[in-house]
Amino acid sequence: MSPQFRKILPGSAIGVLGSGQLGRMFAIAARRMGYRVHTLSPESGTPTGQVADVEITTSYQDLDAVRRFARGVSAVTFEFENVPAITAQAAAEFAPVRPDGMVLHTTQNRLREKSFLASHGLPVTPFTRIRNLQDLEAGLKELGCPAVLKTAGYGYDGKGQIKITSPDQAAPALASVPEQELVLEAFVDFQCEVSVIGARGLDGSFANWGVIENSHRNHILDVSVAPAAVDERVARQAVEITRTVLEELDVIGLLCVEFFLTRTGGLLINELAPRPHNSGHLTFDACVTSQFEQQLRAVCGLPLGSTEMLRPAAMANLLGSLWQDGEPNWGAACAFPDVKLHLYGKLAPKPGRKMGHLTALAGSAEKASQQVRQARAALVHAP
Repeated sequence: MSPQFRKILPGSAIGVLGSGQLGRMFAIAARRMGYRVHTLSPESGTPTGQVADVEITTSYQDLDAVRRFARGVSAVTFEFENVPAITAQAAAEFAPVRPDGMVLHTTQNRLREKSFLASHGLPVTPFTRIRNLQDLEAGLKELGCPAVLKTAGYGYDGKGQIKITSPDQAAPALASVPEQELVLEAFVDFQCEVSVIGARGLDGSFANWGVIENSHRNHILDVSVAPAAVDERVARQAVEITRTVLEELDVIGLLCVEFFLTRTGGLLINELAPRPHNSGHLTFDACVTSQFEQQLRAVCGLPLGSTEMLRPAAMANLLGSLWQDGEPNWGAACAFPDVKLHLYGKLAPKPGRKMGHLTALAGSAEKASQQVRQARAALVHAP
């Protein structure tokens, strides 16, 4: 059997490009199943490195080091889509990379991503490519105001985005972003944002955790709740779109599809993330198989696990601002018996930096949402 299709069994080493909290939770799931984990990134003492067997500190552009890294593992995955595509290509010379580097290449650039989705008849926000002021002025006429100007590459958590509310803002908006490829998107008046995380195995099998409802603060995910309060038609459609995306991209591994649910009940794809996703952190505690274990199963060619949700759940991000008055009151959050605490091992809290999360389990999604918010609020109360 070709090495690309053989099962990779416990005891093997799995390589992770990237070293943040997603890699950390992947490593925890992998080590629980008897795998070893190697991580490569430009930083040391990282969230992933703290629990991995091997931490390699080097630039993603050091392709010789990447090749040596890949020689030492049975497969490579990534936890961060801004790893350069050439890094994935270099690793693929010595180990299967899952998802494939072409998935990374497509999804790390908004213009390539949206063009791919549109070409496959998938519902995306209206958009146009922007290279200069003339393009932007024409785009605003076509799409109307308000609209959102975004950098095509390397954007996350709202970075590289400017809302334009009138045509006279075109020139200053363009001047405020780096000189690079841009995309203009129509502004969507949505009722909520939802996501579906899908997994696809080597045999083409598909699994998902249903629709998760997400609320943001300052463009950063704040709270996720599952199952989402959407009607059955929307839920089925979101899952089917997600399955189509994974199949058309030929994903082996995980991919999250982020949607806008419009006020008329339609779904528009906002972004793709070819990795575990922040909205799926609640699966670690609430489901038979977490998104991180599922990523491992898919990467290793194992059968996908059950995604059954044991109880409704909600997740709340813990950002660096919680530390502004000193160490949060962890005991107060842990006093909630159905709340789980996850900290990522990051050494320096900064405003907007994801330092950890709480997950609450309850008899209903609404109750879980209430509990997780209450537990987070308790963190800032004096002990």
